[in-house]
Amino acid sequence: METKIILDNQTIKCQIKKSRRAKRARLAVYCDASVVLTIPYYCSNKLVENFIKKNSKWLFAKINNFKKRKFSLIGGDKNDYLKNKLKALGTVEQRVNYFNSFYNFQFNKIFIRNQKTRWGSCSQKRNLNFNYRIIYLPQHIADYIIVHELCHLREFNHSRKFWNLVSLKIPNYLEIRRELRK
Repeated sequence: METKIILDNQTIKCQIKKSRRAKRARLAVYCDASVVLTIPYYCSNKLVENFIKKNSKWLFAKINNFKKRKFSLIGGDKNDYLKNKLKALGTVEQRVNYFNSFYNFQFNKIFIRNQKTRWGSCSQKRNLNFNYRIIYLPQHIADYIIVHELCHLREFNHSRKFWNLVSLKIPNYLEIRRELRK
């Protein structure tokens, strides 16, 4: 369901998703400045309205930040994905093989996807998934993402053991994480 919210004389389009699994309301602003509110199935319209008003300052700050930056790496179109998918696969495979010559982890397949909110993931089936836009990132950030997902093959969590594995090849991972989040 999509709704328009008027706050401080500004109109915001917000997609509202009701979820039986949600335990609390969650507000997300994506890089294309779209807004998604996920709420428990039982939430009333009044609760939704109050939640958005309570978080309006944060919401406007996020929207304005993304609009100001005109962030184009996330939210690319389908043509860009189709044009760059094979290039991304070649680049990622080369870097995975480079880092895995050190780690020597077993994995099944590498997939390149057109994801809106993730740079990479590792599945329980030991498949590595990467966003095709990884080719647009600076090399040190792309390498961090690749090593991060590789290390999930050994530690499928973000425990101290996991971060110790990452730090073997990316000792400045904390700085790179901060840079990536900005």
